[in-house]
Amino acid sequence: MRKLTLSAAVLAATALTTPSLAEDHLKIVEGEPLELTIQMNHARYPVYKEDWPVEQQAREWTNVHLIDVTVGANMRTDENTGRTEALNLMLAGGKIPDIVGSSRIKDFVNQYGPEGAFLPLNDLIEEHAPNLKAYFDERPEIAAAISAADGQMYYIPYLPDGKYGRAYWIRTDWLEKLGLDVPETVEDFEAVLRAFKTQDPNGNGEADEVPYFARQWPELIRLVTLWDGRSSGSDTYHDFYVDNGQLKHPYAEEGYREGVKNLARWYAEGLIDAEIFTRGSSARDFLLSENLGGATHDWFASTSGYNRLSSDIEGFEFKAMAPPASISGKRIEEHRRIPIKPDGWAIGHTNEHPIETIKYFDFWFTEEGRRLANFGVEGMHYDMVDGKAVFKQEFLDAGPVNRSLYQIGSQLQSRGYFQDYGYEIQWSNEYALEGIALYDEGDYLIDQFLGVAFDADEQKVYDKHWSSIRDYMLERQQSWILGNGDVEAEWDDYLAQLEKLGLNDVLEVMQSAYERQYNK
Repeated sequence: MRKLTLSAAVLAATALTTPSLAEDHLKIVEGEPLELTIQMNHARYPVYKEDWPVEQQAREWTNVHLIDVTVGANMRTDENTGRTEALNLMLAGGKIPDIVGSSRIKDFVNQYGPEGAFLPLNDLIEEHAPNLKAYFDERPEIAAAISAADGQMYYIPYLPDGKYGRAYWIRTDWLEKLGLDVPETVEDFEAVLRAFKTQDPNGNGEADEVPYFARQWPELIRLVTLWDGRSSGSDTYHDFYVDNGQLKHPYAEEGYREGVKNLARWYAEGLIDAEIFTRGSSARDFLLSENLGGATHDWFASTSGYNRLSSDIEGFEFKAMAPPASISGKRIEEHRRIPIKPDGWAIGHTNEHPIETIKYFDFWFTEEGRRLANFGVEGMHYDMVDGKAVFKQEFLDAGPVNRSLYQIGSQLQSRGYFQDYGYEIQWSNEYALEGIALYDEGDYLIDQFLGVAFDADEQKVYDKHWSSIRDYMLERQQSWILGNGDVEAEWDDYLAQLEKLGLNDVLEVMQSAYERQYNK
């Protein structure tokens, strides 16, 4: 595989031929470079690397050099805590770097920013960051979503681009073999899954097909939408949602109960992967490559790529299908690309160069900075063609494009930047593009909850109750689906226990924070 890292010396020697390096308007300081320390905990590459080609180009353009002082880079964290442990370790050390970048930084800075650990950014943006100001002026709901309870912004977020993320996928060659149509309703979907289980579509004479599978088990819970339930209000699993201005949790609603009841039935009948809760991230790769998996709910770009298996499995075809209509006839796609993530970077309170730092943050929202954050270095990783960044073929061929971008310092969650969906379109094949067009035509997406920022008293209520509530919800959820209990018979006791654990108190503080934040 082509090596995708480059030393500063090599970059300087090769990139000087790039005309855009002469763009002096990007320079933030004259003379000696300004050095700023940084703590960076990106989810996949949890440390800042000064020799990333992207960082070297940013240094050349801005004359600002970031110096790595990351602590806790090797700490293991799960999807719920993100890099919070590393951030706590940094805070406990008593020295906050000039810049702190991390996945899942929002709640951390919105708690400790008002206490003085991070600088408020509103005035800095207004006076010194024209590109950031223009973005927030155009998208005031984003500014509201990232603001702390005191109304100040304490971090610049990673802002995803595009609308579509996950979709329903089905083995259309199996449908054809069994003489079935693409399912249009939840009843059709069940009938297809049962046919996959009982009619040997892989033709090996064994009943080994796995009708529905998922790499992340919450994508099973997503199916409660087929019974008019909800599994989350955002692109974060198990999140709250907004119903006509009212905050609710999906796992305490009637549609969820009906959905779990039916998923338990599907599981008992073998329509769902028996190892759905334990197989993990290898599920898609294993079950499709072994010609066993029938349907799933997963990302457009990466899932469409499995059609390459047609060279090994005769007739293999895995295509996106529209969300089946629910029991009331609704077709919704609950997952979408949320316009804002709780990831990004902030300015530590001891930073002696806040104006230069906010200008550096603003650089990533310039045309040149945005391209750098999304595509890498011009002439090295992409070329400009008809005014658009187009990846070099050797870069596309070097392995998974998102992984290659992480390795050069692009597409990092721990940097505040505005993603360009054009980067993903280039490595989305015809199956992904066809599926996106299908979802675009059907208009299945629903609005998302962008989160809230608590004041100190609200935070205490949330911290006191939510963890135990969530654990109880997930424990009962899994037990019911696995057949260790009856959701319908136990529902009233379940709701009573949620109330006892403090769910109503949590919903009350969330509602208060929501109205303060969004109903200005």
